[in-house]
Parts: sequence; structure tokens; C-alpha cells
Amino acid sequence: MDGRGATRDSARMIIQPYRLYIERKDATKNMARFYSLEIGSNLYGEICLTRRWGRIGARGQTAAHQFSREEDAVGLFLDLARRKLRRAYRPRTRARPEKQTT
Repeated sequence: MDGRGATRDSARMIIQPYRLYIERKDATKNMARFYSLEIGSNLYGEICLTRRWGRIGARGQTAAHQFSREEDAVGLFLDLARRKLRRAYRPRTRARPEKQTT
């Protein structure tokens, strides 16, 4: 195996995992939406940005974008995240467990 193959394979490896899950809720509008982004590799080893969105509790829809460079995927990831944050999407808030009194 020549050295060029190893370089090409390592160039497509994800250096850092990128994941985001945000929600938008508005009880007055009966709105409960989620949006998630994840950068990873697909079955062919290509850099892939996967988007999922829909109503909380439902499967939602999925879209995938393939890239030859991780930097391009990260650029789209950040652009989409900024857009959703401007539209009032926020990280999921977890309810704190209530303390039991004895």
C-alpha cells in the first residue's frame, strides 16, 4: 500500500465530534419543535452533516449533506445553528428532580 492512500483516508476522518440538539416551545401556539445537527462519517467514509427536525416526540424529517472537507461541514453546521438560535431555539432544559422529604 502506498503512502498516498493513508493520507487520503486520514484527511476524511472527523477530528472532533459535532452535535447539537435544540428545541423551541411555545404553549400559546401549541409549538414543540426540535432541531438536531451532527457531523460524522457516512458508510463510504465521507464527511456528512445530518440534520433532523420535527415535532418533539415524533420521528421528524432528516436531511444529509456530504462534504469533501470537514471545514465545509463545520461552516454549514455553524450557519444553521446561528439561524435556529435567532429563531428562539434553545438547548433542552431538564427538569430538576424534586427532593423527597422524610
